[in-house]
Amino acid sequence: MNTSYGHLSYCTNIHSGESWKDHFAQLQQHIPAVKAALKVKEPFGIGLRVSNLASLELSKEENLSAFKAWLQQENAYVFTMNGFPFGGFHGTVVKDKVHEPDWRTPERVNYTIRLFRILAALLPEGTEGGISTSPLSYKPWSNKCSEAHVQMMEACTLNMLLVVEQLVKTHMSGGPFMHLDVEPEPDGVLENSKEYIDWYFQYLLPLGVPFLVDKLQLKEEQAVEAIKRHVQLCYDVCHFAISYEDPLRVFTRLSSYGLRTGKIQISAALQANMPSNPVAREEVLTAFSNFNEPTYLHQVIARKNDGYFIQYPDLPEALADGKNPAVEEWRAHFHVPVFVQDYGVLSSTQQEIVKVLQKQKNKPFTQHLEVETYTWDVLPPALRTDMSLGIARELKWVLQQFEI
Repeated sequence: MNTSYGHLSYCTNIHSGESWKDHFAQLQQHIPAVKAALKVKEPFGIGLRVSNLASLELSKEENLSAFKAWLQQENAYVFTMNGFPFGGFHGTVVKDKVHEPDWRTPERVNYTIRLFRILAALLPEGTEGGISTSPLSYKPWSNKCSEAHVQMMEACTLNMLLVVEQLVKTHMSGGPFMHLDVEPEPDGVLENSKEYIDWYFQYLLPLGVPFLVDKLQLKEEQAVEAIKRHVQLCYDVCHFAISYEDPLRVFTRLSSYGLRTGKIQISAALQANMPSNPVAREEVLTAFSNFNEPTYLHQVIARKNDGYFIQYPDLPEALADGKNPAVEEWRAHFHVPVFVQDYGVLSSTQQEIVKVLQKQKNKPFTQHLEVETYTWDVLPPALRTDMSLGIARELKWVLQQFEI
């Protein structure tokens, strides 16, 4: 939906189907149902996610034409895509494989360029497009203090610049304006605003400016502006909340460096204060254990009573250290429905979403808003609901925040 505060939709990574045929069937089932639940009359925006396999299939003219015809029939349009998960995302163990292949590989480059070609063919005239992508790689795969880490950072950045080159060429030749939106997350090589900004100024601009000057004969200042326009931040509210980063401070820092936000992914993490009372703490740990499912990574960052943090790569490691008396709070990477604040002894980081949406309401700083709760089929049974109705309820809740 094109609202006064930007294009709003949900990410279709919520739906299963790694082939285009299967994923398209899911869209045909759920998009009309969501629209009906919302009573939407205006064109309905879609945040499309297609796997590498599906992108190869959707690139075929007959499939792309059939999808465009269906979009027109349903009064729907695509304005953003999720290019983070490359392969299987449902019905399989994903965990750290969500980062494979990383930005060191030609597979990641080719997949992303293919997605942009699809997006360019689908975008309504005059609408900017964006594709979110992984934070380069997975941090445990690299020793940050080694020369190999520097080589990895350079390789990832140079490969990403191949995509930037294509985006600049597309726009210069009269095609749509599109941007690659880098999505930090816990244990990603880029996992917070500091690491994103450091990468931007230590790698992306130093490597990118001479690259674009050479490839496209731009002036240095033109190359800087081209990079800042075509490489933006995907602000996943859940991810930044887990890192205990205040969104208003993040956006102020970005603005001070002239960096842009391409997309807000509206999502909530699990949170709880950790009681010192052993019985009360055990109750909290039991509640967290109900979310300990085997499909996705559920990183936990714990705040200690001395102000420092402990970072656990997944929920089982956090549960094993659950009685640590120095820990006062947990925040866990489990995307829970955005319209729910309380989960018994647990809660969500919903208030962080409210802060972000209020800033967007007061002074819009991005055109793309995408709800991303992809965990409906792995939620504890008591929290599961009809998927289409759940999606509609999330979108209604977001719209209500703009009316407050």
